[in-house]
Amino acid sequence: MTDQHRWDALGANGNRIIQTPHLDRLAAEGANFTHCFVQAPVCVPSRVSFFTGRYPHSHKNRVNYTPLDRREVLMQARLRDAGYTTAAIGKLHYFPPDEQEARRTGFDIVELHDAVASLDRFSTYVAWRKQHDPRADVGYRELARDVPPDKNPFRQAIDERYTETAWVGERTRHHIRELAALEKPFFLFSSFWKPHAPFEVPQPFDAIYDDVAILLPQPMSLAEVTRLPPPLRLLILRGNPVYDTDRDRLQWMYRSYYGAITHVDREVGRVLEELDRAGIADNTIVVFTSDHGDQLLEHGLLGKNCFFEASVRVPFIIRYPPQIKPAQYDELVESIDLLSTLFELAGLPEPYENQGRSLVPLIADAGRAYEPREAVFSENVIPEVITTGSLDFEFEKGRGIKGVRHPDAKMVRTRDWKYVYYPDGYAELYDLNADPQEMHNLAGEPAHTDVETSMKDRLLHWLTTADEADQIAPRWLRAE
Repeated sequence: MTDQHRWDALGANGNRIIQTPHLDRLAAEGANFTHCFVQAPVCVPSRVSFFTGRYPHSHKNRVNYTPLDRREVLMQARLRDAGYTTAAIGKLHYFPPDEQEARRTGFDIVELHDAVASLDRFSTYVAWRKQHDPRADVGYRELARDVPPDKNPFRQAIDERYTETAWVGERTRHHIRELAALEKPFFLFSSFWKPHAPFEVPQPFDAIYDDVAILLPQPMSLAEVTRLPPPLRLLILRGNPVYDTDRDRLQWMYRSYYGAITHVDREVGRVLEELDRAGIADNTIVVFTSDHGDQLLEHGLLGKNCFFEASVRVPFIIRYPPQIKPAQYDELVESIDLLSTLFELAGLPEPYENQGRSLVPLIADAGRAYEPREAVFSENVIPEVITTGSLDFEFEKGRGIKGVRHPDAKMVRTRDWKYVYYPDGYAELYDLNADPQEMHNLAGEPAHTDVETSMKDRLLHWLTTADEADQIAPRWLRAE
C-alpha cells in the first residue's frame, strides 16, 4: 500500500510520463482495476475499511487518530486464527499508533513508521536510522540546501538508502525471506508513506523528471473557490490556503510526486524479485493499492478529504498466477471488496460482518457469475475540514464546530454521474461523461432534478441496507 497515490499516477493506467515499470509489470501479470474507489478519502477510516471489509459508518473509525471499536475484527486477526503468520511493515496508522495496538489487532511481527514527527517515538524506522545513518541528526523531512536555482527545490537532504521508502522495501524483503522459510502461510502488509506530501524526494529520484513538463490543473481563483459548497470551500481555504500556489513551484511538486512514486516502484520491483528468489511467487497473492489519492491543486486543494476522482480513486492490482486472469478490468469496485476477494482466493470463509463483494467471479473461474456494481460509495466525517487539521476543536451538538456543522458527507458514483450530499442540504452533482474534470456542479439545476433525485435515492438505499448483516449480528445471539 502506498499513501496518497492517485489512480492516474501509474503507467499501466495510461500515464505516459511517469516511470513505473515494475508496477506496470505487476498490472500486466494480474487483474488491474481502473475504477477502484476507497470508502473514505482520508487515511485512518480508509485503511480500517480495507482491513474490516466494512464502510466507515459501520466500523465507526471516522476521523484520523481516533481509536477503533474493540468489537471490530480485522483481516490480520482472521488470518492469524486461520494459521497465518502476520506482519506489518511501515505506515499502519491505527490509534493508539504503537506496537501494542498493532499486535492487539492481529499482527505477530510489527515494524511501524507513521511518518509524523510527534509519533517518531513509536517509529521502528526512526530507531533503525539512528543506528545506521551516520547523518541521523538530519531530519528525514529536511531539504537539501545546495540545490541550484534551476533544479528541484524539494531534493531531500538525507541519503536515499536511509529514506523511509528504502527502509520499508528492505524490511519487507527481509521478512519475506524469514516468512518463506517457515513453510507456513503468511500475510505481510507492506505500507509506504510516499508519495504523501510534503514533497521531499532523494537523489537520484529528484531529477528524473527535471526536463519534463507535466500538465498542471487549471488555476482556481478565489471567486471560483467561494462558489463551491461551504464545506468544500472551508476545506480549501482553511489554515494557509494554497489555491494560488506559484505555477513553477507546482510543477516541481508534480515532478517530486512522480519521483517519489518511481522510488516506490523500484522497491516494489525488488520485493517481486525477492518473491521469485524465495520460490513462492506463483503461490503468493500480491496486492498493490493506496488508501486515497491527492488533489495536487486540482480544485485549488493539496491533499484529500473530498470526493473528486483525484482523492477517492486509487490504483488496485491483484496478481495470483494459479487463478487470476491477467487483464484490465474497468468495472466499478470498492476497497472493501478486497477482504472477501482475498479470503475466497485463499480458500477461507467470508467473514459474516463483511460488506464487500468478492471479485473472484470476475477475475477467475469461480463457477458463478459476477454481478457488477451499479454504484460505489464513499463518506467523510472529518472535523479537520473545519479546523486547521490539528484536531484541537470543540464540537457542540446541533451546531457543529465553531458554529459550522462538519461535513458528514456521502458520495455515490455510477458510471455516468457523481453525487455528493452534505448536511444542511449542500450538494454536488457532476456529469462524468461531459465533465470528467468535475468542474461544473449541476446540483440544484432544474434540468437535472430527476438525476439528482435518483442519486439521492441510491444514497438512501445504501445507508438503509449496508448494515444488513449487523441487524442481527452473531454477537447479539450469544451471551458475552
